[in-house]
Amino acid sequence: MPDQQESRFKLPPVYQLGFVVSDIEKTCKHYEAVFGTGPFSEVIDVDMDGAILRGKPVNTKIKVAFVQSGDVQIELIQPVEGENLYTEFLETKGDGIHHLGYQVDDMEAMKAEFVRRGGEPVFSRDMGVMEFAYFDTSELGGLMIEFLRFKDAGE
Repeated sequence: MPDQQESRFKLPPVYQLGFVVSDIEKTCKHYEAVFGTGPFSEVIDVDMDGAILRGKPVNTKIKVAFVQSGDVQIELIQPVEGENLYTEFLETKGDGIHHLGYQVDDMEAMKAEFVRRGGEPVFSRDMGVMEFAYFDTSELGGLMIEFLRFKDAGE
């Protein structure tokens, strides 16, 4: 039986659904035409050099596009080069839902709580304006969890 502290822990509402895709432009057009989702943001090239993948720094680049669907942001991610979770996902599962993203105010506290519960961050980086940390929770439920913290201009 969980103790009182265990039962009080609760993730915030889902902020983002992350999809990994092999062709981001094609996927944006498809979602807009078939599902009426969009328009997506402009496709953005992201340099993630210095991200930490399973404890070691990696150089990697991706493309992303976003659209809001009610209270949930949909993120499309296309890996471009380097080692990352997204390329691994494409190679093992193909295009699909990769993660649930949760916006958090205290990244260090949330990471510490997940480590306390037996998890380890598998992919993380401080990007300046925001930071992220993924935990591999795919064994149960098939998805990763991503914590996102957006920084104020003064940070």
